[in-house]
Amino acid sequence: MNYIKGLNERQKEAVLHKEGPLLIMAGAGSGKTRVVTHKIAYLIDEIGVNPGEILAITFTNKAANEMKVRVKNLIDVDVDLMWMGTFHSICVRILRRDIGLIGYDRSFSIYDRDDQITLIKECMKELNLSKDMYKDSYLLSRISEFKNTLVSPDEFINLNYSDFRERNIGECYALYEKKLKFYNALDFDDLLIKAVQLLKESSRVLKYYQNRFKYIFVDEYQDTNKIQYQLVKLLSQVNNNICVVGDSDQAI
Repeated sequence: MNYIKGLNERQKEAVLHKEGPLLIMAGAGSGKTRVVTHKIAYLIDEIGVNPGEILAITFTNKAANEMKVRVKNLIDVDVDLMWMGTFHSICVRILRRDIGLIGYDRSFSIYDRDDQITLIKECMKELNLSKDMYKDSYLLSRISEFKNTLVSPDEFINLNYSDFRERNIGECYALYEKKLKFYNALDFDDLLIKAVQLLKESSRVLKYYQNRFKYIFVDEYQDTNKIQYQLVKLLSQVNNNICVVGDSDQAI
């Protein structure tokens, strides 16, 4: 298979790049996904990389499935051996195996939006928070913001103790987290947070995934947040073969 046929010079350079970090910045419709899939096929078919040593992270399940199909069309390989999926789906796989090391049962529940609203209303009732002053959707958006910027309930409460409204939001955040743990449940933000926590607290788990994933790909890299960046950084520290693809003009 000629993996560089029809590619321009910069695309060829990216596909044939073997070792070390690689940043691919290009506009919409410029063939970024094509380059990534050809590069994955090249690594497996020409370099001899085991498909199970490849991790490819996307932002949607649709994008992950499309990537699998494209690789399958290029080479005869069991694409299911590769870890291809969203940040959340990859973290679920990691957590289902070893979340017991950070105090949760492996049969943890994943709360969807309706579950979260039910839980936040339960918290508001216990704290006697006015439904008119504190909207459940607003509280959940603030909690998600805190989680993705790695601000703990105690940190937020201490920083805003003199502000009655903000302190109440912090107290609600703290109770929400306490109840999630009691119910052995994670919300979507927790999937990444707890995966990073697990990797940081267990050197055995961290070394396993660092050694397993010889090549890591991240699509739509311009949209990664702080916790997603930490996850990728942890996983890529040993082999340092990370390829990120993005377009700064399409950043969220």
